[in-house]
Amino acid sequence: METYSFLMKLELAKRTVTGLKEAGIDFVSYVPETRLSEILPLMKTDGSFTLVPVASEAEAVGIAAGAAMGGKQVAVYMEGTGLFVSTYNLLTVGERYGVPMLLLVAFVGSFDDQRNSYLFSHYGTKTLRLLQTLGIEAVVIESAEHLESRIKNAARMMHALKLPVALLFTGDFTE
Repeated sequence: METYSFLMKLELAKRTVTGLKEAGIDFVSYVPETRLSEILPLMKTDGSFTLVPVASEAEAVGIAAGAAMGGKQVAVYMEGTGLFVSTYNLLTVGERYGVPMLLLVAFVGSFDDQRNSYLFSHYGTKTLRLLQTLGIEAVVIESAEHLESRIKNAARMMHALKLPVALLFTGDFTE
């Protein structure tokens, strides 16, 4: 069972990276976390992405915004709790200046989070309301069904809105 889970996560990671590449994403700032971490080595070896590890999610948003203003197609990868940390930057940079950025969020504490616990459940129950309050469009992704097209659609939407857009990964991505 453990080997199957690893192979499934690796396949999901490969498809996620393929979707990002097909969407034109070429710059990713991030704070590592455990649920989607398999995407990082794949992006490093791919060579199509500039990866910038940071110490906080607020910093990740600021750096990605600067890269976007410099012509990069950006994503910010973080754990769901990082949305709460980055709220000020998402509002003051992302919304005020109209910076398109794709937020790749491990939706910890969601109903479908297979590793949910008391540490994350309070954040998870407030995540969608937080994004709604911030005016950030979000899509919850629970499985690999239409994964690449959902990533491309989100990237297209962030450019149409000229605002951050969030993809919240849960379910199969959290096993």
